[in-house]
Amino acid sequence: MTSPSTPSRGRPARLDRAKTVGTALELLDDVGLEALTMRRLADRLGVQAGALYRHFTTKQDLLTAMAERMLGDIDASPGAAGAAGAADWAGRLRALVRAMRRALLAHRDGARVFGGTHSVGPHTLAFAEAALGVLREAGFKDEDAARAFMGMVNFTLGHTLEEQAASAPDEGGAPGDVGSLREAVLAGPYPHLAATITVLTSADFDAHFEFALDVQIEGLRHLRSGAE
Repeated sequence: MTSPSTPSRGRPARLDRAKTVGTALELLDDVGLEALTMRRLADRLGVQAGALYRHFTTKQDLLTAMAERMLGDIDASPGAAGAAGAADWAGRLRALVRAMRRALLAHRDGARVFGGTHSVGPHTLAFAEAALGVLREAGFKDEDAARAFMGMVNFTLGHTLEEQAASAPDEGGAPGDVGSLREAVLAGPYPHLAATITVLTSADFDAHFEFALDVQIEGLRHLRSGAE
């Protein structure tokens, strides 16, 4: 006699959607997005590949579910930035954007997985609701709030894509080499590039991110003050 958790003879094990997504994220961390296939995931779960299609019609459906799960680590509650920061729209927005970056960086190729997905899951919608709420409550017009939100998401995604690409091993197993860029700049008639090459080739992605985030926040301050 079989128990509810034990498959009958000849019947494949019942897949749990949440466990499948969690296992897919673990596999992503192990092998990267290029090597993440439905067949390899099925092998990791100990099932036939066809069993996955009961939950995910395509690999893109799986990636969307993985992106949704990644945003689940973000605390999008109104007081997430702390009691003092709850009334500071810029501080609250910064906290949300930083949290998104951390969520993407928490997994190998996390930004590549997230890019192009359009989840309507509760984590994704809660994050969007929180960010838009911050902007609308700060007095931004609905149109400006929507575009500001999309701009922040696209900036964070693009930055994290570049950050993860720069830190990923190349085919030789070593991180990307910026030496060729430096040599080309210093050997040619590029005085402005040469003057800034140290920063341009720096791997201090935290500093790059925070500077660009400051610029965007200050731009939003200017937009907000002009609307008053």
